[in-house]
Amino acid sequence: MHRFKETLRRHALTVGLLAVAIPLLAHLWLQYRSLSKLESTLPIARRYHMRRYLSEVIEKIITHYEQKAEETLNVPSGAFHHKYLHPDYRIEKAMDVEQISAYFQQHQFNGARKLFTAIITGKQAPNYAMIRFYEPISGSLSTINADEFSAAHGAVASWIAMTMVEAIPKSIHLTVDERDPKNRAIVKPIVDDKSRVVGVAGMFLKEDVFIDDYLAPTVKKTIPQNFPDDYQDVVVTVIDMKPDHKLIFSNQPFEGQKYDVGWPIPFIFTDWYLGIRMRNMTEEQWSRRNFNANLSLSILTALVLIGGVVMALRAASRAMKLSQMKADFVSNVSHELRTPLASIRVFGEFLKLGRVKEPDKMQEYGEYIETESRRLTQLINNILDFSKIESGQKTYNFEQTPVEGVVADTLKTFEVVLEQNGFTLNLERPSLPLPQVVIDPDAVAQAFINLLDNAVKYSGDSKEIEVKLAEQGDTVTISVIDHGVGIASEEREKVFEKFYRVGNCLVHDVKGSGLGLSIVKHIVEAHHGRVIVESEPGRGSAFIIHLPVAQSVTDGTNGTYRT
Repeated sequence: MHRFKETLRRHALTVGLLAVAIPLLAHLWLQYRSLSKLESTLPIARRYHMRRYLSEVIEKIITHYEQKAEETLNVPSGAFHHKYLHPDYRIEKAMDVEQISAYFQQHQFNGARKLFTAIITGKQAPNYAMIRFYEPISGSLSTINADEFSAAHGAVASWIAMTMVEAIPKSIHLTVDERDPKNRAIVKPIVDDKSRVVGVAGMFLKEDVFIDDYLAPTVKKTIPQNFPDDYQDVVVTVIDMKPDHKLIFSNQPFEGQKYDVGWPIPFIFTDWYLGIRMRNMTEEQWSRRNFNANLSLSILTALVLIGGVVMALRAASRAMKLSQMKADFVSNVSHELRTPLASIRVFGEFLKLGRVKEPDKMQEYGEYIETESRRLTQLINNILDFSKIESGQKTYNFEQTPVEGVVADTLKTFEVVLEQNGFTLNLERPSLPLPQVVIDPDAVAQAFINLLDNAVKYSGDSKEIEVKLAEQGDTVTISVIDHGVGIASEEREKVFEKFYRVGNCLVHDVKGSGLGLSIVKHIVEAHHGRVIVESEPGRGSAFIIHLPVAQSVTDGTNGTYRT
């Protein structure tokens, strides 16, 4: 159970990511299937909506148009004097033209090109219908051409025939005659109080009025109501369905096919087709775009969610690691403090009790006490410096200083540690003096000591350390080289992180605070320099400090700098 919990803790990020990713992928798959089905059904639903829209628009237009036409043609029956059986019947008195003209003038209809009335002439000419034509605005009698005369006769023929036999029609309604498309006619039978047909009133239609005054305004008003999201792309057309399929009307310019969904116009203009389409794409293309947009949004949402979870899990994992590092730091520091303190106490008691009489032994014990004291001082300095760095209170006192002097003084204080641990140190310096640099000597010395201490700890069985001073371009370099366990490539940058320690079984028992290299990096960067590491596992490591030549971190002068 403990091993399982440990494995879960180490792989918390992966486990958390899988716990979120698997349901999300399942959700995406279900959404993909749903969107795919919607993609195939959406064009059908959209076309159904378009057909319903066309049907409603046509019904609204035709109803209004028919009402206006019937109102205009509802001529009083008293204007028709049907005396078919009377022997003194005179043809010129068959219709009261003045009364009819006055009625038409009072009931104007801008959709009428010409108005006309018709009545049977009587016994003298039983197969002849007398027709009078009127101007639609003034109501006065109008001249006609042969085509209009023929079209009018054809339109009234069926109703006139009923007057000959005094038949009573089953229903009184408007009829349309479109045998001559240039002279489309609407007619209405006029009946007396006994419901007998006594005459006929009719009109020839203006096609442009039907388009401009009825169809176009209705389309303009209803499109935004029925297509609120994409009304600007809706194209409504009227097509003459004769062989040439002539485009009669379009609410906006477009290219390509004249319509995607069509609906025939009933009652009048029955050879016309009312069509609708989207201006820039077909319904299938619109559905595909909608599918791609929704799927992309779903994927983007899932990725953002996964990214957020990954960041949260990484933050949590980092916090857990940092917590573990701090715990290890406390444990290691406790060990680091106890060990030198125990040595100092033991050797101090020996000297106090006088158990050591030989001068050589007394000197040896004194050196041990001094060495352990320096070790304690270094550890405490690192802890204090780390605290100052974390709080932003670390200060540096810069001055122009020769690097050789700082290195030499540091090595002199570190000799006892090297000798006690059996190390030999090789110092390599250039033949010519190095240029001076603007540094804080104590801070650079502390960074150098941390590198030396790191080399001693991780040299393994190798007991040789190299220190090299050199000038590289505009920098002075201090290199500390060991031939120990080395560092894996993926850990080279991590070793400068606070509390981080190399995860190598060969160095598992090496104690340390995990602060030394982090402090080195901070000190060097405060000097506008850089520290790099070159290493191979099993062949050792080289830590190289680069310090700028003759460059002050203040304003080119000595001074104090806080970071």
